[in-house]
Order: sequence, then structure tokens, then C-alpha cells
Amino acid sequence: MLEQRLREHLCEIAKKAQPVTYQALAKALELSPPNTIHQLTVALESLIEEDAAAARPLIAALVISKARGGLPGPGFFECAKRVGLYHGHHSGPEASAYHEAEFKRAVEFWQSPSS
Repeated sequence: MLEQRLREHLCEIAKKAQPVTYQALAKALELSPPNTIHQLTVALESLIEEDAAAARPLIAALVISKARGGLPGPGFFECAKRVGLYHGHHSGPEASAYHEAEFKRAVEFWQSPSS
């Protein structure tokens, strides 16, 4: 199941405390065309829903868009809104502040072996 593989890979990314782009992540997971980024974003949204339901930091915060200056794609923010964790716009200072805080929380939580 893609979500399981994705979470395992992102736990390894968390240990490095460095974000990964959607494209690099799709390549690392060897996703097959067509629509590799769409496959990835659907799986990431599933992880956001799981993490929100379990009151865990969003592991999906580790994934960023190369085109958005270090922010995740708009879908990250929209999904965080749907689960009640974010209430702003998908770009701008509010989005940057939310992502920075969530990234830090996710790294701290998901890099530990007990997560």
C-alpha cells in the first residue's frame, strides 16, 4: 500500500530534518506514470487525515513544492483545513508560519524510533 511505504520513507526523511520535494519523493518511491504527483498527493492527504485523527504532527509537512519557495502545494493546506488544523490561505506569511511550525513538530515527533 502506497500510504504505508510513504510513511516509512518520510520517517527516514524526518531523521535528516530536511524537506523533500514531491518530485524527489515520487522518484524515491518509484511511482509509475501517469500522474505520479497526483498519486503522491492523494496518499499524502490520506496521511494528513490519519495524523489529524490520531492527534499527531503532520508527516506530510516534510514534503514541499520546488515551485512554491519551500512550501507544500495548496492541497496540503486545503487538507489541513478539512481536518480542522489550519484556517488560513495556502500562501503568504500565515501559510509559511503554519508550515514552519508543523515541519518542526513533525521532525521532532517522527524522527524518534517510538513514532
